[in-house]
Amino acid sequence: MPYAVLESPIGDLTLVGSPDDELTGLYMEQHRHRPPIEAFGARDDSILPKVVDQLAEYFAGERTTFDVPLAPAGTPFQQEVWTGLLAIPYGTTTTYGELAVALGKPLTASRAVGLANGKNPISIIVPCHRVIGASGSLTGYGGGLPRKQQLLDLERGDALF
Repeated sequence: MPYAVLESPIGDLTLVGSPDDELTGLYMEQHRHRPPIEAFGARDDSILPKVVDQLAEYFAGERTTFDVPLAPAGTPFQQEVWTGLLAIPYGTTTTYGELAVALGKPLTASRAVGLANGKNPISIIVPCHRVIGASGSLTGYGGGLPRKQQLLDLERGDALF
């Protein structure tokens, strides 16, 4: 699968595309679960132009939803959690427990939801950054807590970029 590297206000983003021009991965620098670059195909910064355009609009504060074709690879449970993430509105947050309940799971499934959330291969567009701890604190984020805070600030209109 080809990949592109996109400069953004939160650092370089690696976009991975499928042969059908679907986004299969969006990773930040030093992303916790990012596959090694050798796992991707050849670099081609011309791929996924719609994703690139929509991310530019998002970082400019002009886009609150994305409408690009997505094809994340994961287990059925992970897919269910990632679909649930897409329902979290721009500028809002939810907790792992609230997300579990919204998915029809018991509150005790919050840890499993958190693990699936952490394996989300399409950051930003599948907004795993909008999930916080039950106490309201920022908790783990594959791209790092400072980036999670930057994305939440952007969505609240408080971004400095």
